[in-house]
Amino acid sequence: QVQLVESGGGLVQPGGSLRLSCSASGFTFSRYYMSWVRQAPGKGPEWVSRINAVGSSTRYADSVKGRFTISRDNAKNTLYLQMNSLKPEDTALYYCAGRSIPTMGTTRYEYDYWGQGTQVTVSS
Repeated sequence: QVQLVESGGGLVQPGGSLRLSCSASGFTFSRYYMSWVRQAPGKGPEWVSRINAVGSSTRYADSVKGRFTISRDNAKNTLYLQMNSLKPEDTALYYCAGRSIPTMGTTRYEYDYWGQGTQVTVSS
C-alpha cells in the first residue's frame, strides 16, 4: 500500500521557521521526483518545489526561492521542506507528491502519488 505521510506543520509567527517531513512507503522512493504543492484558503493550488530522484537537482517557485529548501534522505524514504522567513502568505495546506518524471503540476492527477497534507499557519 502506497503512503505519503506529511508532518511538521503548525502555527508559527511571521519570520519563523518550520521543517516539513514526508514519509514514503509502498513504492521505490529513490526512483521518483518529489515535489511540494500547497493550497492556500480561497486560492488555487501552487507548486512550491521539486527535487530529483537522487537529490542532486532542485527547483523552486519564485515565491519561495531563497527562503525554502527541499531535500531528501533516500535511506529513510523521507522528503523534507525547510521553510525559513515565513510570511502570512505561506499559510496553506502543504502536500508532498511523487512522479517518475519531472513535473510542476499542481493537482493530484498530475502525480503518481499524493499525500494527505499538513497545515502551515503563519500568523502573529
